[in-house]
Amino acid sequence: MDRRSVIAGGAALGALWLAGCRGGEESPRPRPSTDTSSPPPSSSPPSSPATPEPIDPRLDGTVATGLNVPWAIVFLADGTALVTQRDDASIVRVTPDGRVSQVGDVPGVAPGGEGGLQGLALAPGDESALFAYLTGPDDNRVVRLEFDGERIGRAEPILTGMAKAFNHQGGALTFDRQGHLFVAVGDAAQAQTAQDRDSLNGKILRIDQEGRAVEGNPFGNRVWSLGHRNVEGLAWDGSGRLWASEFGDQRTDELNRIVKGGNYGWPEVEGDGGDDRFVRPAATWSTNEASPAGLAISGERAFLAALRGERLWQVPLDGGKAGKPRAFLTGELGRLRSVAVAPDGSLWVGTSNTDGRGDVRRGDDRIVRVAISA
Repeated sequence: MDRRSVIAGGAALGALWLAGCRGGEESPRPRPSTDTSSPPPSSSPPSSPATPEPIDPRLDGTVATGLNVPWAIVFLADGTALVTQRDDASIVRVTPDGRVSQVGDVPGVAPGGEGGLQGLALAPGDESALFAYLTGPDDNRVVRLEFDGERIGRAEPILTGMAKAFNHQGGALTFDRQGHLFVAVGDAAQAQTAQDRDSLNGKILRIDQEGRAVEGNPFGNRVWSLGHRNVEGLAWDGSGRLWASEFGDQRTDELNRIVKGGNYGWPEVEGDGGDDRFVRPAATWSTNEASPAGLAISGERAFLAALRGERLWQVPLDGGKAGKPRAFLTGELGRLRSVAVAPDGSLWVGTSNTDGRGDVRRGDDRIVRVAISA
């Protein structure tokens, strides 16, 4: 289902609004620098001497082409992947040898601006329980989708009422080992909501599979952490620590280690504000280097897909700290949005050149395989 004609008018209006500010992840960006070794600002915490040495990711072929803004990639037990297409509001199945088949259209999606069909997560141990984050006509919401292994069926809303806007939707989903669902919700361009504990926006939430707050949440509601502007990537390291990639505003993008009840400062600070009330970023970038969307962790290394920066960032991790980021694939594929660790240990990386902000290349949007073995 092609909804591009439906959203064209909204995109045009959004472009007028965005002309005067950076806005969100979709703002027109200058060409990326070719400097692939720029360190994080000096305000970033020093890494442990035991931080693992970086490896050299390399392109290892194209998996699939002709996709529509592939936003999230989730692997099934058989090694195939489910991929959300943001503006088409559909899910496709992609095999390792590149066969693409329709799994189904997700009802109730109203694509526009940075919104549409976004995050995707499978409940641990139950591939029939598929959860999606989407922008509807009136709000952002999380729905549970029936999935029989071939097609999706009924969509049941489990969490509604997150404010929507042209940008800053958030949208990342991930499950922990106990089956709790973590939901990244953007501030919907209303920055002060990020500091309001009673608002769902500008937060990372922890809910059960019915959408209810989990016992033990720090504020007695669905909120797990607050002070977020726009988180589009969530991933777990091998020790069970949660990490998030976050879009800054005018100066600084972030990689954050997420802790229970943590306040990450937005809009009071951007990046490291030197204020002890707020959790310090693990790593930071200037906004023209990053706009970090998707996040994946393999072993002791985090990988961030950069939209404006048009590169893949690798960040070594050690004991909850981050080492010096290094950039790869700079400018080779255009805007990078999604990244996931495949069952064979490679990365699948999705481009975002058909979203109205990039230069469309032949075959876009695509998913490529990136080898990361040492």
